[in-house]
Amino acid sequence: MTSSSRRTLTGAVALTTAGFMALGLGAASAHVTVSPASTTENGYSQLTFSVPNESESAATNKLEVQLPTEQPFTSVRVKPVEGWTAEVVTGALPAPVTTDDGATLTEAPLSVVWTAEAGAEISQQEYQTFSISVGRLPEAGSTVLLPATQSYTDGDVVEWNQEAEEGAEEPDKPAPSFVTTVAAEGDAHGGSHTAAEGAETPEAIDAEQTASSTDTASTSPVAWIGLVAGLLGLAAGAVALVRTRRTA
Repeated sequence: MTSSSRRTLTGAVALTTAGFMALGLGAASAHVTVSPASTTENGYSQLTFSVPNESESAATNKLEVQLPTEQPFTSVRVKPVEGWTAEVVTGALPAPVTTDDGATLTEAPLSVVWTAEAGAEISQQEYQTFSISVGRLPEAGSTVLLPATQSYTDGDVVEWNQEAEEGAEEPDKPAPSFVTTVAAEGDAHGGSHTAAEGAETPEAIDAEQTASSTDTASTSPVAWIGLVAGLLGLAAGAVALVRTRRTA
């Protein structure tokens, strides 16, 4: 095979690889992000954090997510991740909070900390997801800010705590966040169907809502863009490979 053919083949492989990477665009991004299964006010939701490793020489071995204190969650449960231990840290709120039902809260879950066991760290070119079930969500239109701290095996610490402002450029280290929405008409409990049925218990998030989250992700615009880009990359790689064989 000539050097020109090798270069063409290398380019084809690169295009094909780019196509496959595009297919996973929605799963692993450049920042620590959060994907809520539901954003409905007064309901429960599964929040999934996507954590990519951005270091070229170290692995991610710890993640800490700060929870809201002005409108605290009264229920926080952690989904197990193999090789990682998780702790829900509960403590005193900066100021007492009165809930919609008249109760006064002085303590609430303040953060969730995941720590990797030896060999389970997030290495180069890898990402991991961490999920929690929370409730209840604040009123519609509220921005739920969830600052995250990502720690590496070499001692580096990255703070994902900058709040994005509407109309401004995205900050360098944006905090994971989402905005709550109004309840669908007919939802008496102010949540999605799944959340409404289990709104009185911490078990509001189950396999049904997880499946709903998966379906939503698979049909999102980002997922479709990734699919198209991946197919284009595969097609370009195949054409280049055929040309290379003819030249050879």
